[in-house]
Amino acid sequence: MPPTYLDCGSAEVFRDETVAFASRLWAAGVDAELHVWPGAFHGFTSMVPNAVVSRRAVAALGDWTTRLLEGSVPERPES
Repeated sequence: MPPTYLDCGSAEVFRDETVAFASRLWAAGVDAELHVWPGAFHGFTSMVPNAVVSRRAVAALGDWTTRLLEGSVPERPES
């Protein structure tokens, strides 16, 4: 699987599922980055885009995407 970015809020309805999915990816050797944003809820970046946590979440995704495109997020070698 390709490198994977996951994030959710700590008050997110799907938080436990997201964390479990990240854990399964790591167990399978996939390079995955997980962020759990404190106090955030489902859709927080869309509903309150100017909140500090939303801006940080969007910036973290942008940083990861930049690192991926620049090649500094390692690709998992094909087996």
